[in-house]
Amino acid sequence: MNKLLLILLLALFANIPSAQAQLPAVTLKTMDGQTVRTDTLSNGGKPFIIDFFATWCKPCNRELDAIAEVYDEWREETGVKIFAVSIDQAQNVNKVKPLVNNHGWEYDVLLDPNGDLKRALGIQMIPFVIVCDGQGNMVYKHNGYTDGAETELIEKVRELL
Repeated sequence: MNKLLLILLLALFANIPSAQAQLPAVTLKTMDGQTVRTDTLSNGGKPFIIDFFATWCKPCNRELDAIAEVYDEWREETGVKIFAVSIDQAQNVNKVKPLVNNHGWEYDVLLDPNGDLKRALGIQMIPFVIVCDGQGNMVYKHNGYTDGAETELIEKVRELL
């Protein structure tokens, strides 16, 4: 009897869809000092990407440069938006805006100088990318960067449309 009950309970719970993780509520700042709560990040019902970087991280810069080359096409095709989150510490935050401007990145850049969002998400290594669906659910995560990896990102976004 107990075995049968256990099997029935397991079968019942196996059919319940697992909840997708929402972004944690962490307060960050934009490059011009405005406050943004991460649990309110959105893209008008369309998917968005959060890309963690630092000014000193060469693979991060290569990844964001590679995405920048195709970002206009991505936005036209899918409407995707990119939030680039700098994890530079407070003493280096002043290097973020010149880097972004020098590279011509058209991303919404957020600053996480205390590593609050990085820590809340358990991120150990950058670059780290999260793809969120139109409701803000995290549906894909990836760390590290190799040339061409940005094509996998846009494929994940296309799957959400």
